[in-house]
Amino acid sequence: MNRFSKTSAITALLLALPIGVSAPLALAEKATQPGTTPPGESKSAKTKMLEAGTRLLQSNDPLKKFDIYLVGFHPMKDYPENQMEAHHYCHQVNEDFAQCALFDGNTKDANLNGIEYIISEKLFATLPQEEKKYWHPHNGEILSGQLIAPNIPDIAEKALMEEKMNSYGKTWHVWNTGFHEGKAADLLPLGNPMLGWSFSRDGEAMPGLVEERDKKMDINTLEIRKKRHDLQILANPQSGVDDLKGKFGRPFQDIPGVVDKKSMNNQSGGK
Repeated sequence: MNRFSKTSAITALLLALPIGVSAPLALAEKATQPGTTPPGESKSAKTKMLEAGTRLLQSNDPLKKFDIYLVGFHPMKDYPENQMEAHHYCHQVNEDFAQCALFDGNTKDANLNGIEYIISEKLFATLPQEEKKYWHPHNGEILSGQLIAPNIPDIAEKALMEEKMNSYGKTWHVWNTGFHEGKAADLLPLGNPMLGWSFSRDGEAMPGLVEERDKKMDINTLEIRKKRHDLQILANPQSGVDDLKGKFGRPFQDIPGVVDKKSMNNQSGGK
């Protein structure tokens, strides 16, 4: 099963609770401010009036189902030291396919800076070989505790992450709204789209990147990682785990359960 929706998470929570025990209330979501503010004049009275009218007369149906909120990290595949925190707002289209809008924060002023498509292991297997180079593996993000779904009970978040084990993402960032300890943010979306990737080993994330997110959002990635330890048994070898191996210029260490398919083939004598 690969369903990734509020319904499945809430159902998992309710089924796991003893009868008569109420679900714990979620903590208030911690605000994460955007990394940059685009230039431009303040909204005029006319613009505000038009916005008010459209809210009354037009629908936003395509956006209503983007109801899953995730926070993780993306290094850019061509420039691995360009790394950013990514706030995902996702819609699970069916059991095997989800689509997400990416922002640089979670407040009303956050900037839209990319998109991500998420597919199951089953759909990934159907892709042409040339296409697979664009899709990053998710097991490292999940088992490390880096990918989180804030503001839902632990039991529901773990069920949600379990269903995304062995999945893949295709991410394009179209705006540098601020790389961690790197190139300054661009005030506007400039240049070519950047292919985002994932961390598959400890030490690949720049020092302070994860810790800064944890402090802002009042979470503990190490504790989350411990709680997901038993998900290792579900991890299959994935494509793309070794694509950035050794390209971060720092010592690294394997994450138990996170294995590249090519490594497994080489060990077994396959090609």
